[in-house]
Amino acid sequence: MADTQQVDARAERKVSRLAHQISAFAKAHGGAEGQVAHIGERGARIVLVGEDGGWGDLVAPSTEIAEKAVEKSGITVHESFDGEFAAKVKTGPYEWKRMAGIQIGG
Repeated sequence: MADTQQVDARAERKVSRLAHQISAFAKAHGGAEGQVAHIGERGARIVLVGEDGGWGDLVAPSTEIAEKAVEKSGITVHESFDGEFAAKVKTGPYEWKRMAGIQIGG
């Protein structure tokens, strides 16, 4: 039973750390919305898009932890990264250069 309590406490600390990072991102970008996506054995990816178009992501060890973290942070969560949500992302010269480099082998 002690092992279960230790795992639960560790998971709760991870949820709190992720929620803090999400809240800090939202504060820095005038608010934020997110989407949680399962990425296999690695866990889940939390994609964040700020009101100013800035974006970032975090990786959680499980989908359950990711979902608890976004809930605790209080941001709006989308079911998918659809066109309307994706259109809020503002990309700059760095991203366009990287995307072009990938296409031409760079």
